[in-house]
Amino acid sequence: MAVPKRRTSRSRKGTRRSHHHVTAVQIQFCARCNEPVMPHRVCSNCGFYQGRDAIQVEDDKQGK
Repeated sequence: MAVPKRRTSRSRKGTRRSHHHVTAVQIQFCARCNEPVMPHRVCSNCGFYQGRDAIQVEDDKQGK
């Protein structure tokens, strides 16, 4: 079985892992209610998606 002859240095290890970073989550804002929404998702606050009402959302204020 192959065994490393030398210890891998921090620099070489870091260079190898340079592409393993975490990318930040992209957040957009709803065109109608200006709430933060993930891309390609229906707004959970108003149900708006791509210029139309995708789902019907009940108002919590009126139900109480």
